[in-house]
Amino acid sequence: MNATLQNASAAYAALPHKVCPVAPPGAQVYADQLMGYVLWGVGILFTLGIVVGIGAVVGGRIFGMPHASKAGVVGLAMVFVAVIGYLILPGIVSAMTGNGCV
Repeated sequence: MNATLQNASAAYAALPHKVCPVAPPGAQVYADQLMGYVLWGVGILFTLGIVVGIGAVVGGRIFGMPHASKAGVVGLAMVFVAVIGYLILPGIVSAMTGNGCV
């Protein structure tokens, strides 16, 4: 039985301890391009949310519509919360998952 245990431990020691995913050759260029598009799209949506929120506040004040002003203020607050989350959450997820090796 001792020989079986030694063979099993030797077989386990021969296994790689970490498996790290690697992109296929040439795929990293497209992944970077896709992430660039996503980054620009998110930035445009943040900017659009701020413009619409400010427009709702100003429009609500000009036309005497307090509900529109309140909705604009809430919209602006939500955009700023989303921006803070966008900056903080990737670091939290990276800390929880490690360097990508299993």
